[in-house]
Amino acid sequence: MFEAIAFYLFAFLTIAMFFITVTTSQALYALTALAAGMIFISAFFFILGADFLGAVQIIVYTGAVMALYAFGMMFFDTTRAVKEKHGNKYIIVGLSTLAAVLVVLIVAAPMVSENIVALYPAIDGVGNTQMVGLVLFTKYLIPFEVAAVMLLVAMVAGIVLAGKKMDVSLTLMDSAEIQKSEEENKKVLS
Repeated sequence: MFEAIAFYLFAFLTIAMFFITVTTSQALYALTALAAGMIFISAFFFILGADFLGAVQIIVYTGAVMALYAFGMMFFDTTRAVKEKHGNKYIIVGLSTLAAVLVVLIVAAPMVSENIVALYPAIDGVGNTQMVGLVLFTKYLIPFEVAAVMLLVAMVAGIVLAGKKMDVSLTLMDSAEIQKSEEENKKVLS
């Protein structure tokens, strides 16, 4: 009973967040909804008893969305068209309280229930974390390392590109113009 209620609740929330991601015209709202959808997907792993995969889902995918969020903030002035509307405070407090109570109930329900057992138990003596680590660092070691290098290169490139003025090409300027631009930047930062 608990699993069915939690499944349908998180299925609805996940679909709602991804619907917002696809339909909104604001980049910040889309990225926030995408991060929330990834967190709700991790709830399915927790319901199935794969705690490690749920934590990895939150850390890796939601962290990747937050890196995408940071790139979006660096490259685009996404806040210029955002007009915040302050709604009814009682609705916000009520929904926040309801969400907090649901999270507490969902987390506490397995601790109270004694009849929840896995349909397909793991291999004796080997835990979930050990099996994931064994597969990840044997069969999928090369793709794992390639993905890590690609993310590192993307992060460094994003930092370099965001740090420079995007409308000024340093390769087309002579040394006097570059020096003048650097002096102006120092004055602004002072």
